[in-house]
Amino acid sequence: MREILERERPDDAILGEEYGSTEGTSELTWVLDPIDGTRGFVSGTPTWGVLIALSDANGPFFGIIDQPYIRERFLGYGERAEVMGPSGAYALQTRSPQPLAQATVFTTFPEVGSAHEGAAFAKVSQQARLTRFGMDCYAYALVASGQVDLVIEASLQPYDIQAPIAVVQAAGGIVTDWDGGPAHNGGRAIAAANREIHAEALEFLKNCPV
Repeated sequence: MREILERERPDDAILGEEYGSTEGTSELTWVLDPIDGTRGFVSGTPTWGVLIALSDANGPFFGIIDQPYIRERFLGYGERAEVMGPSGAYALQTRSPQPLAQATVFTTFPEVGSAHEGAAFAKVSQQARLTRFGMDCYAYALVASGQVDLVIEASLQPYDIQAPIAVVQAAGGIVTDWDGGPAHNGGRAIAAANREIHAEALEFLKNCPV
């Protein structure tokens, strides 16, 4: 990926999990994670993915979540989101509003960061209909696809979350930190299918100590 970008987009910066950052002059940054979900990759579960985002000073505006084993590629840019795969290509749309009591919530690890962060997540989980663990970046693709209501995580790096932000928001969802602010610099993130369930879940997460 870096070789292609250095050849085709030499003025853009690059930030990646591998090889760190490369400066640019265009005020655009490609944010790369070649394998998001290393444990899933090692164990052979098709929940890991290749993450690619393009961002400016305001955050990501183009993103790809690619799962090469099952050949699904989720894209988000502007107000357009789509998936391409063995079943064809179709537009993505997040779920319509429903109460947290009817929601499906995902996170990668049961501990969800610090003890305080884990306790805050548990409060949301206790209110939800169903909680699932271990889906890595594919959980965000499920939010964009209208299958899942919430993904809540902590201890993220920018390259973990920027592509999911672009895909989820293009599909009609919202992604913020746990206090409702921008999440593209990493840390804590909540990805929600709509503003209503985002606001309901945020009541349990905001002002969480480290």
